[in-house]
Amino acid sequence: MRLFLDTANFKEVRHGVELGVISGVTTNPTLVAKEGHPDFKAAVREICGLVDGPVSAEVLSLDRQGMMREAREVAGWAPNVVVKLPITADGLAATSVLSREGIKINLTLCFSANQALLAALAGATFVSPFVGRLDDAGHDGMAIVADIAQVFARCHYTTQVLAASIRHPLHCVVAAKAGADVATIPYKVLMQMIQHPLTDIGIARFLEDWRKVYEREEVKTL
Repeated sequence: MRLFLDTANFKEVRHGVELGVISGVTTNPTLVAKEGHPDFKAAVREICGLVDGPVSAEVLSLDRQGMMREAREVAGWAPNVVVKLPITADGLAATSVLSREGIKINLTLCFSANQALLAALAGATFVSPFVGRLDDAGHDGMAIVADIAQVFARCHYTTQVLAASIRHPLHCVVAAKAGADVATIPYKVLMQMIQHPLTDIGIARFLEDWRKVYEREEVKTL
């Protein structure tokens, strides 16, 4: 399973790439506005230059023609742009046309295996089940991810399962076990995945033991 960062923060993207563990980015107008970027296109192009992998950028239109018009424009911003559309009737119709044109689509706001099945049939490159929001509504978000992954594997669909709305590190482990191709995570969760108190304790102990050895060696040389 690959990891994407769900952010529009350039510094976070740079750090994730430097760590060697981030291979893509998902973003949206809300994340861009949160970072105070005045120009959505410029922000997306900047992120596309920071990471080699896919960068999902969302359109704002809700009708089929508007989605296709925006998608064609957004797809031209950078070679690694993936256009993000909502799973609606218009979103599916737009995807079925755009995918045949070679435009990569991430169908987002997925909350059921039925929706994911339709996304695959429409030709989406990614489908994004929102795990955390499903959990909030009283559903088992990861069970939906597992169902989607099982259907895709059995039917040999090429659409990738992108687990989104990840809330904590355990979500990443469960997503991998469930068969997700990608998990897109906030920078905070990435940092939490790295940290463990026993690692900190181990480092402190090693340094203390080395200090004792070093002090003994100093005494011998006196």
